[in-house]
Amino acid sequence: MKRHIDLASTLPVDADRAVLVGRVWKPAGAEHVGGPTLVTVRDGMLIDIGTLAPTVSALLAIDDCAEHVRRARGPSLGALQDWLDDTCAHGDDATHRHLLAPNDLQVVKAAGVTFANSMLERVIEERARGDAASAAAIRESIAGIVGDSLAALRPGSPEAMRVKAVLVAQGLWSQYLEVGIGPDAEIFTKAAPLASVGIGADVGLHPMSTWNNPEPEIVLAVSPAGQIVGATLGNDVNLRDVEGRSALLLGKAKDNNASCGIGPFIRLCDAHFGIADIEVADLTLRVEGEDGFVLDGTSTMKQISRSPHELVANAMGPHHQYPDGIMLFCGTLFAPVKDRDAPGAGFTHHLGDRVDIASPKLGGLVNWVGDCTRLPPWTFGIGALMRNLAQRGLLHPPP
Repeated sequence: MKRHIDLASTLPVDADRAVLVGRVWKPAGAEHVGGPTLVTVRDGMLIDIGTLAPTVSALLAIDDCAEHVRRARGPSLGALQDWLDDTCAHGDDATHRHLLAPNDLQVVKAAGVTFANSMLERVIEERARGDAASAAAIRESIAGIVGDSLAALRPGSPEAMRVKAVLVAQGLWSQYLEVGIGPDAEIFTKAAPLASVGIGADVGLHPMSTWNNPEPEIVLAVSPAGQIVGATLGNDVNLRDVEGRSALLLGKAKDNNASCGIGPFIRLCDAHFGIADIEVADLTLRVEGEDGFVLDGTSTMKQISRSPHELVANAMGPHHQYPDGIMLFCGTLFAPVKDRDAPGAGFTHHLGDRVDIASPKLGGLVNWVGDCTRLPPWTFGIGALMRNLAQRGLLHPPP
């Protein structure tokens, strides 16, 4: 089936007043070197704003970066719909233009176990030891004991510590409950700088996994000063069987070739969009398989157990600095349990699945699912970017 992504579902519902920042790949021409270029979106057209800063990370470090982008002037690169079509047709072929993930030099971090429902699913994965077939029975037994009593707990509060004592006494305590209702958030590294893929690309599954799922999340764009300056959407592709075998395999479960989808654009905070919007953002997810299988799900930031600011404070501050800023996945409420291949087996991806993640004020991120060992290898790293920017004469101080 021919791949297609439409413009209307890609942009926020209030795109006319949204300040959006992204990256595109401009192929080499007879008189210029190709490479990644910063863009914004105006009236459905992509505008080259590469003169503002050489990288998105540098741009987001500028005070009031949203106003700089709003005032920026640059040449039109054509209709966004045409770029979407080319991305679907050619992928990340450097000889063709295509959209990239909107982040670059930022380390991509992720917060785990930030919703009660997904916290219990992590406990189930742990107890099932990665065996999807036994998950349903474990889920039923744990729900019968815990119910929904964890949803209203504030992590680290005296009430949470009393619940912890009860769960320990019942033999139900888990490392996932520790970070879910304990004082310290789980923060891990999801992807290295420049390793994320953008809208229209394939996200990668490790072929060893037989129980896995997408994780639709809000992703915060955080400046080097620790300020939340924007947000976008992300797919924290997760291998449930791998992490379920051992939490020490988290890196293998989370960080593989193309396993981090981010996009379509970073919406910068301004008078029309800010933390208040992020804290109440609703997300939808739809998985459509080539086998006709359809899965719909929702997630909402309204039920998150830790605020965006609290998550950022756990990731960076006096204890840890990030001079190029970070992208921070906030976690997900969504944990699919709908059977796909067999009764009681739950959900797992098939290669070729289309994954749509959307939120009204952030637009829509679309990716397809592939085998990470067969997808194009990641070759354009920090060294390649620096050489490319130097060749193009773009290594200059920000305004």
